[in-house]
Order: sequence, then C-alpha cells, then structure tokens
Amino acid sequence: MPRINRLLLPIVLGILWMGFIPALGTTGRLEPIGNAPEQATDPRALEKIELGKMLFFDRRLSGDGTMSCATCHNPELAFCDGQAISLNYPTTKNWRNAPTLINVVFCRYLFHDGRAESLEDQALFPMMSAFEMNQNLDFLEEEIRAVPEYRGRFKNVFGTADITRKRIAMAIAAFERTLISRNAPLDDYLNGDKNAFSPEALKGYEIFTGRGRCSDCHFGINLIDDKFHALNVPEHPELLTDPRVAATIRFVAKLHHYEDFRNLHEDPGRYLITRDKKDWHAFKTPTLREISKTGPYMHNGVFETLEEVIDFFDQGGGAGNTLLKPLSLDNSEKHALRVFLIEALSGEDVKITYPRIP
Repeated sequence: MPRINRLLLPIVLGILWMGFIPALGTTGRLEPIGNAPEQATDPRALEKIELGKMLFFDRRLSGDGTMSCATCHNPELAFCDGQAISLNYPTTKNWRNAPTLINVVFCRYLFHDGRAESLEDQALFPMMSAFEMNQNLDFLEEEIRAVPEYRGRFKNVFGTADITRKRIAMAIAAFERTLISRNAPLDDYLNGDKNAFSPEALKGYEIFTGRGRCSDCHFGINLIDDKFHALNVPEHPELLTDPRVAATIRFVAKLHHYEDFRNLHEDPGRYLITRDKKDWHAFKTPTLREISKTGPYMHNGVFETLEEVIDFFDQGGGAGNTLLKPLSLDNSEKHALRVFLIEALSGEDVKITYPRIP
C-alpha cells in the first residue's frame, strides 16, 4: 500500500466510525416517556389549553354543526374513532382511519401521509376538507367571533379579541400537546424497575427488541422512526365496494394533480405528497403506545386485531414489499409479543374534563 494511503486510512476509518456512532446510539433504543414535557402551569398557557379544549369539542367547527374534532378523535377511544375507515361529513366517507392524538406532541409528521409538520397546520385540514368537517374557514371565524365568551377568552389568551383561523389552530394545538401517555410499564422498566413486566411481557419485550426486529422502526420515546414505509398493506375492501370511499380517494388525488385520478383503485400513500416513486404505498410509522386501544390497525384499518398485525409482519409484510423479511415466529412467541404490546405499552388513562361549550 502506498505510504499516503497508509497514513490516510486511520483518518478515513475514524471519520466513518464517527458517522456511524449516532445511528448505533439511537436506532432501536427505547426511551421512557419520563422525558415528556411537563404540564403547563402559567395561567395564560392554561387558558390557551382550555380554549383549545372548548374548540376541540365545539361542533361549530363543522359546516352543518354536527361534528367536532372529538367526533373522530374520541377521548373514550384513545382519541381515535374505532372505525376502520372514518365516517365524516354526512353522506361522505374518508379513505383512511383516524390516528390517535395521544403523544402527538412527539410526532414530526402528521396524518398517515405526513402532509402536515405542525399541529397548527394539522388542525385546519379536517375543518376545510369537503369529506371531513366541510367548513368554510372564513365563515368559521365569524361564527366563533359572534360568541361573546369566545371573544373574551381569545382576548385573555392572545391579547386582543381578534379571532382568526390561525389563533383557532394554535389553541387546539396547545390542547392536543397535553395528550400524553404516561407511566406505562415500559417506562418503569426502562427507568430501572426490572419487575415492571410479567414474565410473558418480558419475553415479548425481548422478541420486540430482538429477532422480531420491531424496534428497527419503533424506538425512542414514542416508538416511531418518523419515516414512511411501503409495506404493501392490503387495501381495505371498502375502497372498491363503497362508492363514498372511491369518490374520496379520487377527489384527493385530483387535488394533488394526479393525472389518472379517475382510474385510481388503490391508496398511493405519501406519493401524492412527494411524487417520489419510493413513496408509492408508503405511510408513516405509527406510535405503538396505547396500541391495545387504537384498533383497527394500519392506515386503513384493514386489520381488526393485533394477532392479524403480528401475522402480517411475521410473514414478511405484503406481497412484493422489499422492506420486510419473514420472521418465522412460533405461536408462543407471537403470543408473548402480543402480551408485551398490550400490557407494557398501556399507560395511565388520559383524563379529560369535558368543557362547557358557550
């Protein structure tokens, strides 16, 4: 080897090693929720949260006054709606299900396709969506401004009584950031309590972080990697059999200027946002916290039970995907993994005192 190469080799290897250190130190490592933001104590912050909660439950946010944010993000259902494909504005239907809002404060991307990167942006999408809440935001501003109590609350929170869609979204986002799953057995275990798991859940944890390879994508505080993956999840049958779902998927594709929208019979996923071929059928990795309460599962609710989800990953995902390989778990390993998901990832209930709507 030439002298110059022998001198450079240690330097090059050192640079490469330093480049790998962050990945080795973060990927796959589970972290306790103890790192969650503390509850707000400042009076104005608390008023903002309370204002956001009132708006979250206020049916004025929908065009015909029949729906609120809580219609699809029900506190009694872990801030989901329990539907495979969410019901929305009367006579319409969504094409995906409602993801939980629990721990949404930790999410870099919002919605299954990641089209929003802030809770403030996320809050406005459903309101103005023709098949969700079908509200005109200009009219909404006047509806809320017409209520004296709201004017007083906006003035207390923002300094003036001016009510805008931006401020409405800011208040709702402030409330949503308080919806945190705390004190799950996983948190106790990661904080040093080695008796936090039942023997079966401990076996499931070892599979989750070991040969099950779940922690390749589900890690950190919220058990997500903030990425999008094309696992070739089967389409929900309603996509082809329910004309309301078919109309919605084609409408959304039209809005995103997808040329062949009228012949679309599958969900393109994040592709509509990025136009990158690798994002065809790709969806955001969901949090697994509170997973026992957030079914049906996957972006389209095609799996009713955790057993179906585990079987899907065990067989290596959907046909033709290039990300997953078969795991060949036996029945006892699948059972242990399910026990871990149910027992270890369920924290204290997020308690909500329902507000009086003015």
